[in-house]
Amino acid sequence: MSLGAPFQKVCVVGAGAIGGWLAVLLARAGCSVSVLARGATLQAILREGLTLKMAGQTLRVQVPVSEEPERIGEQQLVILALKAPALPAVVHRLAPLLGPETVVLTAMNGIPWWFLQGIGGPLAGRPLQSVDPNGELASTMPIAQVLGGVVHASCAIESPGVVRHHFGDGLIVGEPLGGESDRVHQLVSLFKAAGLNASASALIQRDIWYKLWGNMTINPVSALTGATGDRILDDSLVRGFISAVMLEAREIGARLGIPIAQQPEDRHAVTRKLGAFKTSMLQDLEAGKPMELDALVGAVRELGQLTEVPTPMTDALFGLARLQARVRGLYQEG
Repeated sequence: MSLGAPFQKVCVVGAGAIGGWLAVLLARAGCSVSVLARGATLQAILREGLTLKMAGQTLRVQVPVSEEPERIGEQQLVILALKAPALPAVVHRLAPLLGPETVVLTAMNGIPWWFLQGIGGPLAGRPLQSVDPNGELASTMPIAQVLGGVVHASCAIESPGVVRHHFGDGLIVGEPLGGESDRVHQLVSLFKAAGLNASASALIQRDIWYKLWGNMTINPVSALTGATGDRILDDSLVRGFISAVMLEAREIGARLGIPIAQQPEDRHAVTRKLGAFKTSMLQDLEAGKPMELDALVGAVRELGQLTEVPTPMTDALFGLARLQARVRGLYQEG
């Protein structure tokens, strides 16, 4: 089946904040974009299209949308923009979107199921039980068809089908097995044409780990406390606890071959520039949506065990946040 030029036929799986943002920008750049959605989001897009409020403008596009992948059909590019807890329930339905040449881009927070594929040493290729306990993600989406993505942007859902962009336009793309490739550079070019500050990475795990180094702490702490980022960092005791968790993660990264040269306070200074922002995990908690704790914190615990790095602070953070999510019915057991 020939689909024409690379990455012109695109399906965004999950029309939430990031997925909606990307879908609108790609559609306006001339891609044939479709969206896999359900519930109120599906109905809103069917009625009024997909809306993005960005830089003082309201951008609206009409895109094909369905709850059934069979109605969308084979794609050149499938962008997974779901929250991690939602992916296992969807992955077994994605086959109609995936042809032999389809590329799957993971534009999600946290550690992906393929994270150790491109890591050398004794852990190379090791599956991660915390994010893919049954191996279904790995078997459904072969690593040869997957690209990794790291999004540096803040968006929020105003209402179903309506996304507001707050700040940031970064998107890093790389091969899970590392190195350079034509398809990475083609995809970077596409995202640049859509107005994003896109770049290629020769080791995407390093970029995933660096982003995680900040949000694996600020996200669950915000959910536990209800505080915005500025108030979290203004509390010296909480900031000290967060720094201790980050030092554990930094040691894990060093043993995996993806070291971070910064100190926690260096990253706190970056986070402070974002002001009184509300994290995505706090937004999920307030909306009654499952919290993506396994991909952000549970996977770090597992990597600590695999690299033999003690993680008492990470364990405490994960345990408290997981208990809160369980009590509220917002944690999906693996």
